[in-house]
Amino acid sequence: MLILLPPSEGKTAPVRGNPLALDDLRLPVLNPARTKVIDALVELCTTRPDEAVEILGIPKTQPELVELNAGLSDAPTARADRIYTGVLYDALSPATLSPAAKRRATNRVMVTSSVFGLVGLADRIPAYRLSGDTTLPGIGGIQAHWRSHLGAGVTEALGDGLLVDLRSGTYAAFWRPDEVAARTATVRVLHEHNGQRKVVSHFNKATKGRLVRALLESGANPRTPAKLADAFRDLGWTVETGPTTKTGTQLDIVVAEI
Repeated sequence: MLILLPPSEGKTAPVRGNPLALDDLRLPVLNPARTKVIDALVELCTTRPDEAVEILGIPKTQPELVELNAGLSDAPTARADRIYTGVLYDALSPATLSPAAKRRATNRVMVTSSVFGLVGLADRIPAYRLSGDTTLPGIGGIQAHWRSHLGAGVTEALGDGLLVDLRSGTYAAFWRPDEVAARTATVRVLHEHNGQRKVVSHFNKATKGRLVRALLESGANPRTPAKLADAFRDLGWTVETGPTTKTGTQLDIVVAEI
C-alpha cells in the first residue's frame, strides 16, 4: 500500500542538520527532475529576489522565504515528517505513532512535493517555499514538469499494492493514476450538519490525518478500494463507496464533528 499526502504550505525550517543529499532520498529515479527544480528555484531567488516574490506568491513581509529558497542546496535538513506542519500533519502526529506504526509510515506514506516530486517521511529535506501551481522560470509550470517525470517514481513506490490518494487538487495534477485506477482509492471528507453535506477544508485535512494515523496503527494492509472501505468502517468511520473512474474509486468519509 502507498499513501500519498499533500504537502503543507507552512514548513518548519531546521536550525541544524546536514545539507541536502539527493542520493539519500527515496526514489532516486526522480533526482534529475529534482535537480532541475532546485537549480531553477535557487537561481531565481539568488539573482532576482524581487521578481521571486511575485512569481512565488511570497508576502512582501516575509522576504526570508526568498532567502530560504536561495540557500536550498546548503540549508540544514530534517526528516520530512518534521518539516511539514499544519492541520493534516498535526492530526497524523508522526512523532507519537507507536514503533510499529512508525515503521509502516516510513514504508507506506509519501508526501507530494513541488521541489522533490515525492518524499518519504524519513527523507531528510530542507524547508522551502514553492507552491504546486507556480510557473517557474527555466522550468515552466510545476504541475506539467512533474506530470512528465513523476510516473516512474510512483510506479516504483507503489509496486503491486493499493494506492490511497489523499492529495489535494493542485497536487493531484502532478500525476494521474490512469493505469492503476482499479487499485486506487481517492478519499473525500464530507461534513454533515443539519442534513447538509459539504467539503470543509479544516475538517478535510484533520480527518485525513486521523484516517492515516488510524490505518497505520491498525496494521491493516488492504489490497483493494473495497477492502480499504471495510478497514475504515472497522475503525469506526462512516464510509460511502462511489463508482470506479479513471482516477480511482472515491470513498466518502462522512463526519459530524472533527
